[in-house]
Amino acid sequence: MENLGKFFINGQWVEPISTEKMPVLNPANQNEIGQVSLGNKKDLDRAVDAAKKAFESFSKTSKSERLEYLRRLKSITEARFEDLAQAMREEMGAPISMARSAQADSAIGHLDGFIDSLEKLEEREKLENGDILIKEPIGVCGLITPWNWPINQVALKVIPALATGCTCVLKPSEHTPLSAMIYAEMIEEAGYPSGVFNLVNGVGDVVGTALSKHKDIQMMSFTGSTRAGILVTKDSADTIKRVTLELGGKSPNLIFADCDLEKDVKASVEECMFNSGQSCDAPTRLLVERSCYEEVLKIAKDSAEAISVDDPKKEGDHLGPLFDKIQFDRVQNMIDVGIKEGAPVLTGGLGKPEGFEQGWYVKPTIFHDVKNNMRIAQEEIFGPVLVIIPFENEAEAITIANDTPYGLAAYLQTSDKEKAERVSALLRAGAIHINGGGFNYGTPFGGYKQSGNGREGGKMGLEDYLETKSLHGL
Repeated sequence: MENLGKFFINGQWVEPISTEKMPVLNPANQNEIGQVSLGNKKDLDRAVDAAKKAFESFSKTSKSERLEYLRRLKSITEARFEDLAQAMREEMGAPISMARSAQADSAIGHLDGFIDSLEKLEEREKLENGDILIKEPIGVCGLITPWNWPINQVALKVIPALATGCTCVLKPSEHTPLSAMIYAEMIEEAGYPSGVFNLVNGVGDVVGTALSKHKDIQMMSFTGSTRAGILVTKDSADTIKRVTLELGGKSPNLIFADCDLEKDVKASVEECMFNSGQSCDAPTRLLVERSCYEEVLKIAKDSAEAISVDDPKKEGDHLGPLFDKIQFDRVQNMIDVGIKEGAPVLTGGLGKPEGFEQGWYVKPTIFHDVKNNMRIAQEEIFGPVLVIIPFENEAEAITIANDTPYGLAAYLQTSDKEKAERVSALLRAGAIHINGGGFNYGTPFGGYKQSGNGREGGKMGLEDYLETKSLHGL
C-alpha cells in the first residue's frame, strides 16, 4: 500500500519526520505485508497544529454542511467496502465473511446512526427561565483506536468529531494500519477541508502519550486496555482535557433453567468465540443455574467442538487466528493458568488446532466448575476461551455477575420477561443483552466501573464532542 509509510496531515500524505518503522504481519501466515512508519512527538505536533488551524473555520460550519459531508463519506464508504473488509482480513486475521458482515459493515452502520442523530440534534435550546443553551464543538480531539475492531472504533470516534464541527488527530493501532489508511483516503475523497482530519501512526507510549499531554488537544477518546486507559487519563490530567474511555470487560452471561437451553447455550458459546474472542464485550463468563448445569455442559462442549478454525481468506463462519504472537502467547499463558488453578478443561486447551502450525490459531476452549475468584474468571483473556460457573439461585447469579472490576456488558437468557427486567436492573453493566438481543447502530455503547466512561454512538456519542454555552439576557 503506497501510503503505508506516510502520515495524513493537513490534507496531504506526507513523509514522517521519524525514521522508525515496524513490520505489519499477516497473522494467518506470519508473512510481512509491509512496513508502517512510527511517528514521534514532532510528527504529532505537526498534525495537532494543522487540526488547530482548521478548527477556526470548520467549527463554524452549519449542521447542514456537516451532514452533506457525512452523506458524501457514506457513498465513498459503500464504494470501498470490499477494500476495508480485505484490509482487516489481511492485517488482523478476520475471516472474510465476518470482515464484511461485521467489521466493514460498522463503517456504514455507524455513519447511518450518526447522521440520524445529527439530524435530530438541537444545537440551540431556550430554557423555561429565558436563558439559551448552545451546543458547540469542543475543539481538537485526540483519538486512539485498537486493533481488534479497527474500523468500528475509528468510525465511533472520527464520525462524531467531524459531525459536530471538531477537528481531530487519529492514532490507530500500529498493528492494523491498512484499514485506517483506507479510511483516511475516504475522508480525503469526501472533500473535508485540510487539517480537519489527520492520521499519525505510532506506538502508545510515544504518539499516544504526546496526544494525551498536548496542550492544544481539548478531548481524548481512547479504546483499549484498562491499564492503557489509566495512563491516558493521567497524561491528560495536567491540561484538564475531557477524556472518554472504552476499556476492558469480563462480561457475565446468565443461563437460567427456563430458557431455550439448546438454542441459547449454543448461541452463547458462539458469541463468546466470535472474532476469535477478541471483543471487549464478549460474554466470557457463562453463569449457569445448577438445575440445568450438566445439560448445559454437554451443549456447550458440542457447540464449541462444532466451531471450526480456518484460513481467513475462505468464506464461512469459521474462526481466524489471533492477531499476533504476543496475543497468542498471552492466551496460551491464561489457558495454562486456568489448568494450574484446577479448573477442568471441557474442550480445547493448550496448543494450536491440528493442521494450523503456521499462524496464531487457538483452539476454542472451555473451562467448567470455575470459581469466580480464579484469574481466568477475573482477568480479560481476549481469546476464544469461555469459563463456566454454576449458581444456585437468582441472587447468587447477580452477585457473581457483578463480582468483577469491569462493567461493559452482561447477557442473560430466560423465558420469564419479568425476571429479565428484574435481573437487568441489578446488573452493573452498560449494556444488557437479553435472549440474544444484539447491539444496534445508533445506540450508545460504553460501560461501568473499570470498563470506562462516556458513551460512543448515537446522540450521546455526539454530545461527548460538544461543549454547552449558556446565554443570559437575550
